[in-house]
Parts: sequence; structure tokens; C-alpha cells
Amino acid sequence: MLKLEPNDSFLNYACALEYAKANDVTKAIQLIETLLLRDENYLGAYYQLGKYYEQTQDLPKAISTYTKGIEVAKKIKNNKALGELNEALWMLED
Repeated sequence: MLKLEPNDSFLNYACALEYAKANDVTKAIQLIETLLLRDENYLGAYYQLGKYYEQTQDLPKAISTYTKGIEVAKKIKNNKALGELNEALWMLED
């Protein structure tokens, strides 16, 4: 499916999740970073990317990812995602 629709945000996100499940977090990070360059409003990707950065101990990138996701969530008025991203950021900053 991804070969037919290489720019489909959901398919790229799902593929990244599968790479992470297979313990290839680096590839998962690459896919989500590319996805967000194309579709900055794909909110679920910010949370997951932040978690992957946490797994790889790249805390500055995790913080900046959550912060960017918070900005996007505010912009598109998605309070559920806003709350999840804020909580992830708070947990990291504690």
C-alpha cells in the first residue's frame, strides 16, 4: 500500500510503528520526521516521535518535538492531543 501511496501520512505513521515494534527505532524516527515535514498537522506523530527520542535518550529533541506538537494542537484546536503532549512534556521536565 505504501508503494502505491508513498506520501500517505497514516501509512507512513503505521510503517514507523511497525519498525519500532521490530526494534528499529532509528528507522521509525526517520519515517516520522519525514512525515512531519510533509504534514505538520499529523498530531499523533509528535507524541510518538517524542517517545522515540526519549527511548534513544535524545531528551532535547523529545522536548522540542512535544513543544512543536503543542503549538500545532493549539493552532488546530485539538484539546485532547494538547493535553497528551503537555503531559508528556511535564513528565520529561520533572
